[in-house]
Amino acid sequence: MAAFSVAHSTLFLRRSLFLRSRTLAFSQHISFFSSTASAPLFSNNTKGHARKKSKQPVVSMLVELGGVKISRDEVVRDDPTNNVPDSIFSKLGMQLHRRDQHPIGILKNAIFDYFDRSYPNKFAKFDNLCPIVSVKANFDDVLVPADHVSRSYNDTYYVDSQTVLRCHTSAHQAELLKEGHTHFLVTGDVYRRDSIDSTHYPVFHQMEGVRVFTPADWEGSGTDATQYAAEDLKKCLEGLARHLFGGVEMRWIDAYFPFTNPSFELEIYFQEKWLEVLGCGVMEQEILKRGGKTDTVAWAFGLGLERLAMVLFDIPDIRFFWTTDERFNSQFSKGQLGVKFKPYSKYPPCYKDMSFWINDSFTENNLCEVIRGLAGDLVEEVKLIDSFTNKKGMTSHCYRIVYRSMERSLTDEEINDLQLKVREQVESKLNVVLR
Repeated sequence: MAAFSVAHSTLFLRRSLFLRSRTLAFSQHISFFSSTASAPLFSNNTKGHARKKSKQPVVSMLVELGGVKISRDEVVRDDPTNNVPDSIFSKLGMQLHRRDQHPIGILKNAIFDYFDRSYPNKFAKFDNLCPIVSVKANFDDVLVPADHVSRSYNDTYYVDSQTVLRCHTSAHQAELLKEGHTHFLVTGDVYRRDSIDSTHYPVFHQMEGVRVFTPADWEGSGTDATQYAAEDLKKCLEGLARHLFGGVEMRWIDAYFPFTNPSFELEIYFQEKWLEVLGCGVMEQEILKRGGKTDTVAWAFGLGLERLAMVLFDIPDIRFFWTTDERFNSQFSKGQLGVKFKPYSKYPPCYKDMSFWINDSFTENNLCEVIRGLAGDLVEEVKLIDSFTNKKGMTSHCYRIVYRSMERSLTDEEINDLQLKVREQVESKLNVVLR
């Protein structure tokens, strides 16, 4: 479900945006299942207001999603309940998963191919659903608890208090069930405020699959509905793992997700280590009831496409997926799953340390958001390297920032200038005291 991993009129978002996002809802298309709101921006408090965001220049003031144009001012707004920066707005509409010669698109199509072969004409495919969704669709409809950390402004991008950039593809599950779909795959870009390193990025891609069964399916099988769905689910996903990775050893791990019971994770033994492939389970009856599916049972799974693509294509840094460098993009072709990436010259890193006294509202996600907003994809990693508390009870953090371009050498002058701006913004936006 949550990648297990659709928008409605809100108090603060213009109704026209909601209505237009609804028109995107049908197209040939952890989620809490695969990898990981409401407090103010730059705060852990769930009852405050967001700080004003400084404006950053953007290349385009419009993005097109499924043929519908949405303006920057509808997504990046000077509103206390909005925490979407220009750097995230610029990723809307890029849809790497719909590019047939991109590793993400190649992997998506390989999974589609498995379902087409195994279940001919069964699964509807959606890969162009609008990523602007309601809080209800993103959280409530998939039974995410009201106090769950994923709802916080620290973790989720809010357009306003009732509208978010989807955190997982499960945000469309309830609507598709209500529309009568019983077998479907949903693929899309999802958005989460996150740390900075080689495997994390604030925009990534997920795929979710759902299959609904009626009593006619399990009656006479000698098992109850839940067991029948769980066995069918495992058979389906073991086949998918073999389709992607070959004849690998597999194991099932019991897990917990708020939207399935029982819940499982599938791991494979690949390249001499166990790798988590996806999360899945038998859907909670409450979700089916809300979707108008009574007297039924269903399974759902979700996976992160970047995570699997990095393994299948030997891609060492998640930032590569967003590069326009032909030395990367020219290495991949439509339908060629698992072509190994050949590294080109790796440019030298530049290390900068920054120490400051933190306050009670400080979070690492907010720090990373500030740094990423200034440095973009020039920042490779932000890592806490030291922490201590003095006799007065004040806590100091020291972070090491690694700058490295994947396309050119960085000069000392530009990095020194960038680091100075980072220090100024961290101090002013996070209310910390630099050391």
